[in-house]
Amino acid sequence: MMEQRHQLLGLTFMVLAIVALPQLAIGKKIEKRCLNCSYRTYYTYGDGRALQRVVYRDPVYTRAAQSYGCSGSPCGVNAVCQEAAGGRPVCSCPPGYSGNPLTHCNRGECLDNVDCRGDLQCKDNRCVNPCVGACGIGSNCDARNHVAVCSCPAGYNGDPYHACHLNDPEEQCHPSPCGVNTKCEIINGVPTCSCHHGYLGNPLSGCRHECEHDGDCSSRDMCSNFKCVPSCGQCGSGASCKTVSNHRAVCECPKGYIGSAYTECRPECYGDSDCPAGRPACFYGICKNTCDGACGVGADCNLRGLTPVCSCPRDMTGDPFIRCRPFTKEDLCDPNPCGSNAICVPGHDNTGRERPVCNCLPGHTGNPLTHCTRGECLSNNECPDHRACINYQCIDPCIGKCATGASCEPKAHLAVCRCPPGQSGDALVSCRQTRTFPVAKYH
Repeated sequence: MMEQRHQLLGLTFMVLAIVALPQLAIGKKIEKRCLNCSYRTYYTYGDGRALQRVVYRDPVYTRAAQSYGCSGSPCGVNAVCQEAAGGRPVCSCPPGYSGNPLTHCNRGECLDNVDCRGDLQCKDNRCVNPCVGACGIGSNCDARNHVAVCSCPAGYNGDPYHACHLNDPEEQCHPSPCGVNTKCEIINGVPTCSCHHGYLGNPLSGCRHECEHDGDCSSRDMCSNFKCVPSCGQCGSGASCKTVSNHRAVCECPKGYIGSAYTECRPECYGDSDCPAGRPACFYGICKNTCDGACGVGADCNLRGLTPVCSCPRDMTGDPFIRCRPFTKEDLCDPNPCGSNAICVPGHDNTGRERPVCNCLPGHTGNPLTHCTRGECLSNNECPDHRACINYQCIDPCIGKCATGASCEPKAHLAVCRCPPGQSGDALVSCRQTRTFPVAKYH
Protein backbone atom coordinates (compact mmCIF):
# COMPACT_ATOMS: atom_id res chain seq x y z
CA MET A 1 0.00 0.00 0.00
CA MET A 2 2.83 2.39 0.92
CA GLU A 3 4.68 1.61 -2.33
CA GLN A 4 1.58 2.38 -4.35
CA ARG A 5 1.23 5.64 -2.46
CA HIS A 6 4.83 6.59 -3.26
CA GLN A 7 4.34 5.69 -6.90
CA LEU A 8 1.27 7.79 -7.01
CA LEU A 9 3.04 10.68 -5.33
CA GLY A 10 5.99 10.34 -7.70
CA LEU A 11 3.61 11.04 -10.55
CA THR A 12 1.40 13.63 -8.99
CA PHE A 13 3.49 16.15 -6.93
CA MET A 14 5.13 19.31 -8.11
CA VAL A 15 8.93 19.19 -8.16
CA LEU A 16 11.11 22.14 -7.10
CA ALA A 17 14.70 22.06 -8.31
CA ILE A 18 17.29 24.75 -7.72
CA VAL A 19 19.80 25.30 -10.47
CA ALA A 20 22.52 27.94 -10.84
CA LEU A 21 22.18 30.07 -13.95
CA PRO A 22 25.27 32.28 -14.42
CA GLN A 23 24.99 35.90 -15.59
CA LEU A 24 21.22 36.01 -14.88
CA ALA A 25 19.64 38.56 -12.56
CA ILE A 26 16.21 39.24 -11.13
CA GLY A 27 13.85 40.59 -13.69
CA LYS A 28 15.60 39.07 -16.75
CA LYS A 29 13.83 36.61 -18.98
CA ILE A 30 14.90 33.02 -18.32
CA GLU A 31 15.02 30.43 -21.05
CA LYS A 32 12.94 27.44 -19.96
CA ARG A 33 14.41 24.01 -20.32
CA CYS A 34 11.26 21.92 -19.80
CA LEU A 35 7.55 21.90 -20.33
CA ASN A 36 5.19 22.34 -17.43
CA CYS A 37 8.03 24.13 -15.56
CA SER A 38 8.19 27.54 -13.97
CA TYR A 39 11.40 29.43 -12.97
CA ARG A 40 11.76 31.69 -10.01
CA THR A 41 14.92 33.51 -8.81
CA TYR A 42 16.04 32.00 -5.51
CA TYR A 43 19.34 33.89 -4.85
CA THR A 44 21.42 36.45 -6.79
CA TYR A 45 25.23 36.76 -6.29
CA GLY A 46 27.17 40.04 -6.41
CA ASP A 47 28.62 39.25 -9.85
CA GLY A 48 25.13 38.95 -11.38
CA ARG A 49 24.78 35.15 -11.34
CA ALA A 50 21.49 33.83 -9.95
CA LEU A 51 20.13 30.59 -8.51
CA GLN A 52 16.81 29.75 -10.16
CA ARG A 53 14.04 27.69 -8.66
CA VAL A 54 12.65 25.23 -11.26
CA VAL A 55 9.18 23.92 -10.47
CA TYR A 56 7.95 20.77 -12.28
CA ARG A 57 4.17 20.42 -12.49
CA ASP A 58 2.15 17.40 -13.48
CA PRO A 59 -1.32 18.80 -14.08
CA VAL A 60 -2.88 15.35 -14.26
CA TYR A 61 -1.92 14.08 -10.83
CA THR A 62 -1.52 17.31 -8.96
CA ARG A 63 -4.86 16.95 -7.17
CA ALA A 64 -4.07 13.47 -5.96
CA ALA A 65 -0.67 14.54 -4.55
CA GLN A 66 -2.18 17.36 -2.61
CA SER A 67 -3.90 14.94 -0.27
CA TYR A 68 -0.59 13.43 1.06
CA GLY A 69 1.81 16.45 1.47
CA CYS A 70 5.42 15.96 2.69
CA SER A 71 4.54 13.42 5.38
CA GLY A 72 5.38 10.50 3.14
CA SER A 73 8.89 11.83 2.19
CA PRO A 74 8.10 11.98 -1.48
CA CYS A 75 11.40 13.69 -2.53
CA GLY A 76 14.69 12.14 -3.60
CA VAL A 77 18.06 11.94 -1.81
CA ASN A 78 19.38 15.30 -0.52
CA ALA A 79 16.20 17.01 -1.75
CA VAL A 80 14.07 19.33 0.37
CA CYS A 81 10.29 19.05 0.60
CA GLN A 82 8.06 22.02 1.34
CA GLU A 83 4.30 22.08 1.39
CA ALA A 84 2.71 24.71 -0.79
CA ALA A 85 -0.80 26.08 -0.49
CA GLY A 86 -3.34 23.35 0.03
CA GLY A 87 -0.69 20.93 1.40
CA ARG A 88 0.83 20.28 -2.00
CA PRO A 89 4.42 18.91 -1.62
CA VAL A 90 7.16 20.79 -3.43
CA CYS A 91 10.58 19.12 -3.84
CA SER A 92 13.72 21.11 -4.48
CA CYS A 93 17.48 20.69 -4.41
CA PRO A 94 19.12 22.91 -1.73
CA PRO A 95 21.62 25.65 -2.70
CA GLY A 96 24.84 24.15 -4.04
CA TYR A 97 23.11 20.98 -5.19
CA SER A 98 21.75 20.04 -8.61
CA GLY A 99 19.91 17.12 -10.21
CA ASN A 100 16.38 15.69 -10.14
CA PRO A 101 14.90 16.37 -6.69
CA LEU A 102 12.48 13.45 -7.24
CA THR A 103 15.35 10.98 -7.25
CA HIS A 104 18.70 12.43 -6.19
CA CYS A 105 20.38 15.89 -5.71
CA ASN A 106 24.13 16.02 -6.26
CA ARG A 107 26.21 18.63 -4.46
CA GLY A 108 27.98 21.05 -6.82
CA GLU A 109 31.73 21.83 -6.59
CA CYS A 110 31.08 25.49 -5.66
CA LEU A 111 28.46 28.16 -5.15
CA ASP A 112 30.66 31.23 -5.43
CA ASN A 113 34.27 32.15 -6.21
CA VAL A 114 35.15 31.99 -2.52
CA ASP A 115 34.63 28.22 -2.69
CA CYS A 116 37.49 27.93 -5.23
CA ARG A 117 41.23 28.55 -5.08
CA GLY A 118 42.41 32.06 -5.94
CA ASP A 119 43.49 30.96 -9.43
CA LEU A 120 40.11 29.31 -10.21
CA GLN A 121 36.62 30.67 -10.88
CA CYS A 122 33.23 29.22 -9.95
CA LYS A 123 31.25 28.60 -13.13
CA ASP A 124 28.15 26.39 -13.31
CA ASN A 125 28.97 25.12 -9.81
CA ARG A 126 32.42 24.02 -10.96
CA CYS A 127 35.87 25.56 -10.22
CA VAL A 128 37.42 26.24 -13.61
CA ASN A 129 40.43 28.19 -14.91
CA PRO A 130 39.24 31.77 -15.65
CA CYS A 131 41.98 32.22 -18.29
CA VAL A 132 40.36 29.74 -20.72
CA GLY A 133 39.27 31.85 -23.71
CA ALA A 134 39.60 35.12 -21.77
CA CYS A 135 42.68 36.80 -23.36
CA GLY A 136 43.57 37.84 -26.92
CA ILE A 137 46.08 36.41 -29.35
CA GLY A 138 49.71 36.47 -28.17
CA SER A 139 48.85 37.77 -24.71
CA ASN A 140 49.67 36.37 -21.32
CA CYS A 141 47.04 35.46 -18.75
CA ASP A 142 47.43 35.39 -15.00
CA ALA A 143 44.55 34.23 -12.78
CA ARG A 144 44.33 36.50 -9.74
CA ASN A 145 41.53 36.46 -7.20
CA HIS A 146 39.35 34.29 -9.49
CA VAL A 147 39.71 36.81 -12.36
CA ALA A 148 41.69 36.51 -15.60
CA VAL A 149 44.30 39.31 -15.85
CA CYS A 150 45.55 39.69 -19.42
CA SER A 151 48.78 41.45 -20.41
CA CYS A 152 51.05 41.72 -23.40
CA PRO A 153 54.53 40.14 -23.08
CA ALA A 154 57.64 42.34 -22.80
CA GLY A 155 58.40 43.91 -26.15
CA TYR A 156 54.79 43.61 -27.29
CA ASN A 157 51.94 46.05 -27.12
CA GLY A 158 48.29 46.22 -28.06
CA ASP A 159 45.03 45.24 -26.41
CA PRO A 160 45.78 42.08 -24.38
CA TYR A 161 42.09 41.18 -24.48
CA HIS A 162 42.15 41.29 -28.30
CA ALA A 163 45.70 40.78 -29.65
CA CYS A 164 49.35 41.68 -28.85
CA HIS A 165 51.98 42.45 -31.47
CA LEU A 166 55.73 43.16 -31.44
CA ASN A 167 56.30 46.87 -31.03
CA ASP A 168 58.82 49.30 -32.53
CA PRO A 169 60.31 51.45 -29.72
CA GLU A 170 60.27 54.58 -31.89
CA GLU A 171 56.58 54.16 -32.55
CA GLN A 172 55.98 55.05 -28.90
CA CYS A 173 56.87 58.64 -29.75
CA HIS A 174 54.58 58.79 -32.82
CA PRO A 175 52.30 60.36 -31.97
CA SER A 176 54.21 61.93 -29.09
CA PRO A 177 52.71 61.36 -25.66
CA CYS A 178 54.42 64.57 -24.46
CA GLY A 179 53.04 68.10 -24.22
CA VAL A 180 53.94 71.20 -26.24
CA ASN A 181 57.51 72.54 -26.33
CA THR A 182 58.86 69.10 -25.44
CA LYS A 183 60.84 66.33 -27.05
CA CYS A 184 60.19 62.59 -26.87
CA GLU A 185 63.09 60.13 -26.65
CA ILE A 186 63.17 56.35 -26.25
CA ILE A 187 65.41 55.58 -23.28
CA ASN A 188 65.80 51.92 -22.32
CA GLY A 189 62.77 51.14 -24.41
CA VAL A 190 60.60 53.67 -22.56
CA PRO A 191 59.34 56.94 -24.09
CA THR A 192 60.78 59.79 -22.05
CA CYS A 193 59.53 63.39 -22.22
CA SER A 194 61.66 66.45 -21.51
CA CYS A 195 61.26 70.21 -21.96
CA HIS A 196 63.13 72.02 -24.72
CA HIS A 197 66.10 74.16 -23.67
CA GLY A 198 64.90 77.37 -22.06
CA TYR A 199 61.51 75.92 -21.17
CA LEU A 200 60.23 74.47 -17.94
CA GLY A 201 57.13 72.80 -16.56
CA ASN A 202 55.60 69.33 -16.73
CA PRO A 203 56.70 67.73 -20.03
CA LEU A 204 53.69 65.46 -19.98
CA SER A 205 51.22 68.34 -20.01
CA GLY A 206 53.38 70.99 -21.71
CA CYS A 207 56.39 73.25 -21.11
CA ARG A 208 56.61 77.03 -21.24
CA HIS A 209 59.10 79.84 -20.79
CA GLU A 210 60.02 80.53 -17.20
CA CYS A 211 58.62 84.03 -17.64
CA GLU A 212 57.17 86.31 -20.28
CA HIS A 213 57.24 89.52 -18.20
CA ASP A 214 58.34 90.71 -14.77
CA GLY A 215 54.99 89.83 -13.23
CA ASP A 216 55.76 86.13 -13.71
CA CYS A 217 58.70 86.44 -11.30
CA SER A 218 58.96 87.05 -7.56
CA SER A 219 59.08 90.60 -6.20
CA ARG A 220 62.91 90.59 -6.00
CA ASP A 221 63.42 89.12 -9.50
CA MET A 222 63.00 90.41 -13.02
CA CYS A 223 62.31 88.69 -16.37
CA SER A 224 65.36 88.67 -18.65
CA ASN A 225 65.57 86.47 -21.77
CA PHE A 226 62.49 84.58 -20.57
CA LYS A 227 64.22 83.71 -17.26
CA CYS A 228 63.68 85.10 -13.76
CA VAL A 229 66.96 86.58 -12.56
CA PRO A 230 67.75 88.60 -9.39
CA SER A 231 66.98 92.27 -9.93
CA CYS A 232 70.07 93.25 -7.93
CA GLY A 233 72.16 92.03 -10.85
CA GLN A 234 71.44 95.44 -12.41
CA CYS A 235 73.90 97.10 -10.00
CA GLY A 236 77.35 98.05 -11.28
CA SER A 237 80.72 96.79 -10.15
CA GLY A 238 81.47 97.67 -6.54
CA ALA A 239 77.92 98.95 -5.93
CA SER A 240 75.50 97.62 -3.31
CA CYS A 241 71.84 96.79 -3.83
CA LYS A 242 69.88 98.79 -1.29
CA THR A 243 66.43 97.42 -2.14
CA VAL A 244 64.22 96.27 -5.02
CA SER A 245 61.23 98.31 -6.15
CA ASN A 246 58.82 97.07 -8.84
CA HIS A 247 61.29 94.38 -9.98
CA ARG A 248 64.04 97.02 -10.39
CA ALA A 249 67.12 97.34 -8.18
CA VAL A 250 67.88 100.51 -6.20
CA CYS A 251 71.70 100.63 -6.27
CA GLU A 252 74.14 102.90 -4.46
CA CYS A 253 77.89 103.30 -4.17
CA PRO A 254 79.48 102.69 -0.75
CA LYS A 255 80.28 105.74 1.34
CA GLY A 256 83.36 107.52 0.06
CA TYR A 257 83.15 105.87 -3.37
CA ILE A 258 82.42 107.77 -6.55
CA GLY A 259 81.01 106.78 -9.92
CA SER A 260 77.67 105.38 -11.14
CA ALA A 261 76.01 102.72 -9.00
CA TYR A 262 74.60 101.10 -12.17
CA THR A 263 77.95 100.92 -13.98
CA GLU A 264 80.93 101.10 -11.61
CA CYS A 265 81.81 102.48 -8.18
CA ARG A 266 85.47 103.29 -7.60
CA PRO A 267 87.49 104.50 -4.57
CA GLU A 268 87.72 108.21 -3.82
CA CYS A 269 91.49 108.00 -3.56
CA TYR A 270 94.45 105.72 -4.11
CA GLY A 271 96.94 107.73 -2.00
CA ASP A 272 97.16 110.74 0.36
CA SER A 273 98.00 113.00 -2.58
CA ASP A 274 94.51 112.42 -3.99
CA CYS A 275 92.82 113.91 -0.88
CA PRO A 276 91.95 117.58 -0.09
CA ALA A 277 93.49 119.55 2.82
CA GLY A 278 90.47 119.07 5.08
CA ARG A 279 90.67 115.29 4.65
CA PRO A 280 94.34 114.69 3.98
CA ALA A 281 94.62 110.94 4.70
CA CYS A 282 93.59 108.16 2.30
CA PHE A 283 92.18 105.13 4.18
CA TYR A 284 91.06 102.16 2.09
CA GLY A 285 90.15 104.42 -0.82
CA ILE A 286 88.36 107.05 1.29
CA CYS A 287 89.74 110.52 2.18
CA LYS A 288 89.47 111.13 5.90
CA ASN A 289 90.48 113.66 8.56
CA THR A 290 92.53 111.63 11.04
CA CYS A 291 91.13 113.76 13.87
CA ASP A 292 87.66 112.27 13.27
CA GLY A 293 86.93 110.10 16.28
CA ALA A 294 90.53 110.23 17.53
CA CYS A 295 90.04 112.39 20.67
CA GLY A 296 87.70 112.25 23.65
CA VAL A 297 84.58 114.26 24.35
CA GLY A 298 85.27 118.02 24.61
CA ALA A 299 88.93 117.65 23.61
CA ASP A 300 90.74 119.66 20.94
CA CYS A 301 92.44 117.90 18.02
CA ASN A 302 95.24 119.36 15.95
CA LEU A 303 97.03 117.70 13.07
CA ARG A 304 100.77 117.43 12.94
CA GLY A 305 101.13 116.20 9.47
CA LEU A 306 98.67 113.28 9.47
CA THR A 307 99.03 112.58 13.21
CA PRO A 308 96.16 113.77 15.46
CA VAL A 309 97.24 115.55 18.69
CA CYS A 310 94.57 115.61 21.41
CA SER A 311 94.45 118.12 24.32
CA CYS A 312 91.91 119.58 26.72
CA PRO A 313 91.10 123.31 26.45
CA ARG A 314 92.88 125.65 28.90
CA ASP A 315 89.83 126.03 31.13
CA MET A 316 89.18 122.29 31.23
CA THR A 317 90.87 119.18 32.50
CA GLY A 318 90.59 115.40 32.08
CA ASP A 319 91.88 112.71 29.73
CA PRO A 320 91.81 114.21 26.23
CA PHE A 321 91.47 110.73 24.75
CA ILE A 322 88.35 110.03 26.84
CA ARG A 323 86.64 113.22 28.10
CA CYS A 324 87.50 116.82 29.03
CA ARG A 325 85.50 118.67 31.74
CA PRO A 326 85.54 122.06 33.46
CA PHE A 327 87.92 122.57 36.40
CA THR A 328 86.67 122.10 40.03
CA LYS A 329 88.41 122.87 43.34
CA GLU A 330 88.99 119.16 43.77
CA ASP A 331 91.19 119.27 40.70
CA LEU A 332 93.75 121.38 42.74
CA CYS A 333 94.72 118.18 44.52
CA ASP A 334 94.58 115.88 41.45
CA PRO A 335 97.31 114.94 41.00
CA ASN A 336 98.53 115.34 44.61
CA PRO A 337 101.14 118.12 44.73
CA CYS A 338 102.19 117.31 48.35
CA GLY A 339 105.09 115.22 49.64
CA SER A 340 104.96 111.64 50.77
CA ASN A 341 102.69 110.81 53.71
CA ALA A 342 100.95 114.15 53.23
CA ILE A 343 97.41 114.94 52.16
CA CYS A 344 96.13 117.75 49.97
CA VAL A 345 92.95 119.74 50.61
CA PRO A 346 91.65 122.67 48.56
CA GLY A 347 92.32 126.00 50.29
CA HIS A 348 93.13 129.64 49.69
CA ASP A 349 96.26 131.76 49.84
CA ASN A 350 96.60 135.18 51.49
CA THR A 351 94.99 136.87 48.49
CA GLY A 352 91.95 134.58 48.57
CA ARG A 353 92.86 132.64 45.44
CA GLU A 354 92.28 128.93 45.51
CA ARG A 355 95.36 126.84 46.04
CA PRO A 356 96.24 123.37 47.36
CA VAL A 357 97.07 123.06 51.10
CA CYS A 358 99.37 120.23 52.23
CA ASN A 359 99.25 118.57 55.70
CA CYS A 360 101.08 115.59 57.14
CA LEU A 361 98.96 112.55 57.79
CA PRO A 362 97.85 112.02 61.41
CA GLY A 363 100.76 110.61 63.44
CA HIS A 364 103.34 112.02 61.01
CA THR A 365 105.65 115.01 61.27
CA GLY A 366 107.88 116.81 58.87
CA ASN A 367 107.55 119.11 55.83
CA PRO A 368 104.28 118.22 54.05
CA LEU A 369 105.57 119.74 50.81
CA THR A 370 108.44 117.23 50.69
CA HIS A 371 108.17 114.36 53.20
CA CYS A 372 106.37 113.48 56.41
CA THR A 373 107.78 110.90 58.86
CA ARG A 374 105.68 108.87 61.19
CA GLY A 375 106.08 109.92 64.88
CA GLU A 376 107.27 107.76 67.78
CA CYS A 377 103.77 107.41 69.16
CA LEU A 378 100.16 108.30 68.63
CA SER A 379 99.02 107.90 72.27
CA ASN A 380 100.43 107.48 75.81
CA ASN A 381 99.78 103.75 75.56
CA GLU A 382 102.67 103.47 73.12
CA CYS A 383 105.14 105.04 75.64
CA PRO A 384 106.67 103.76 78.94
CA ASP A 385 104.89 104.64 82.16
CA HIS A 386 107.39 107.43 82.91
CA ARG A 387 106.98 108.95 79.43
CA ALA A 388 104.13 110.81 77.78
CA CYS A 389 103.27 111.02 74.05
CA ILE A 390 103.71 114.69 73.18
CA ASN A 391 103.86 115.78 69.54
CA TYR A 392 104.10 112.12 68.55
CA GLN A 393 107.28 111.68 70.72
CA CYS A 394 107.70 109.80 74.03
CA ILE A 395 109.20 112.45 76.30
CA ASP A 396 109.50 113.18 80.07
CA PRO A 397 106.15 114.61 81.18
CA CYS A 398 107.87 116.62 83.92
CA ILE A 399 109.61 118.97 81.51
CA GLY A 400 108.28 122.48 82.28
CA LYS A 401 105.39 121.26 84.32
CA CYS A 402 106.35 121.97 87.97
CA ALA A 403 107.18 125.28 89.72
CA THR A 404 110.73 126.40 90.29
CA GLY A 405 112.23 124.53 93.21
CA ALA A 406 109.50 121.87 93.16
CA SER A 407 110.33 118.27 92.63
CA CYS A 408 108.66 116.23 89.81
CA GLU A 409 108.09 112.53 89.56
CA PRO A 410 106.74 111.07 86.24
CA LYS A 411 104.09 108.51 86.96
CA ALA A 412 101.45 106.98 84.70
CA HIS A 413 102.55 109.28 81.85
CA LEU A 414 101.83 112.33 84.09
CA ALA A 415 104.02 114.80 86.02
CA VAL A 416 103.55 114.61 89.83
CA CYS A 417 104.88 117.87 91.37
CA ARG A 418 105.74 118.29 95.08
CA CYS A 419 107.33 121.05 97.13
CA PRO A 420 110.53 119.96 98.93
CA PRO A 421 110.46 119.30 102.68
CA GLY A 422 110.48 122.53 104.66
CA GLN A 423 108.64 124.31 101.85
CA SER A 424 105.04 124.79 101.14
CA GLY A 425 102.87 126.25 98.47
CA ASP A 426 101.49 125.19 95.04
CA ALA A 427 104.10 122.95 93.48
CA LEU A 428 102.80 123.93 90.04
CA VAL A 429 103.22 127.65 90.77
CA SER A 430 105.83 128.22 93.51
CA CYS A 431 107.22 126.71 96.73
CA ARG A 432 108.33 128.86 99.70
CA GLN A 433 110.11 128.33 102.99
CA THR A 434 107.88 127.42 105.84
CA ARG A 435 107.94 130.11 108.66
CA THR A 436 107.67 129.15 112.40
CA PHE A 437 106.54 131.40 115.23
CA PRO A 438 107.40 131.00 118.94
CA VAL A 439 104.52 129.79 121.07
CA ALA A 440 103.98 131.67 124.37
CA LYS A 441 103.98 129.57 127.42
CA TYR A 442 101.58 130.29 130.14
CA HIS A 443 102.15 129.22 133.58
